[in-house]
Amino acid sequence: MKEQIHEYCHRLHLPVMAERWSAMAEYAATHNIPYSEFLFRLLEAEIIEKQERSIQTLIKLSKLPYRKTIDTFDFNALPSMDERRIRELLTLSFIDRKENILFLGPPGIGKTHLAISIGMEAIARGYKTYFITAHDLVTQLRKADQEGKLEKKLRMFVKPTVLIIDEMGYLKLDPNSAHYLFQVIARRYEHAPIILTSNKSFGEWGEVVGDSVLATAMLDRLLHHSIIFNLKGESYRLREKRLQQEKQKDQ
Repeated sequence: MKEQIHEYCHRLHLPVMAERWSAMAEYAATHNIPYSEFLFRLLEAEIIEKQERSIQTLIKLSKLPYRKTIDTFDFNALPSMDERRIRELLTLSFIDRKENILFLGPPGIGKTHLAISIGMEAIARGYKTYFITAHDLVTQLRKADQEGKLEKKLRMFVKPTVLIIDEMGYLKLDPNSAHYLFQVIARRYEHAPIILTSNKSFGEWGEVVGDSVLATAMLDRLLHHSIIFNLKGESYRLREKRLQQEKQKDQ
């Protein structure tokens, strides 16, 4: 009987139940646990394990450069920021409303950290999330176009529930290639949200993409349904260096 149950569990792709049912059944019998509760605990263990495997798979597929949550973000370093507004994003209601989130501000103040924190929360809720820099996105699409695989590559960036485009403006885009970024933005418009970080103001986007008309078209779609954060503060790295220098002087 034990071998049959073990085999059936594997056939049904229930590895946790296959591994634990015998020990849990013995425990249930010893402690007079009702059959219904025993079955519930067994199914619960299987579901929890499957959810964890699913989350780990989503994290791997997301290409997030690192894992950070909102709990490790230093809100004290950005006193002008409304922490409540940031935490509201973690409800993920912006996904249903198909609203884009844009974090603007100078380098080193935590824009990418915030974007990744939201991405991690989306993954924890089972949403497919993908992270890429603006420069890499354009580079990959240009290469796909040269290989005759542009449509397939575009679908890869349109499919995720949440797409994080990082570092918009850190490197100027090739004017002949910036239209690839526009295609991604246009296809996700009113379909699925984009979380975007940039060190450039909207007025500078024409210079970044090398085409003011194209920049206007991008912004028109990004801003129509959007939540915008203009962040101000000192770079984390520069602040840590300054504090370290001050500490050394005191010594």
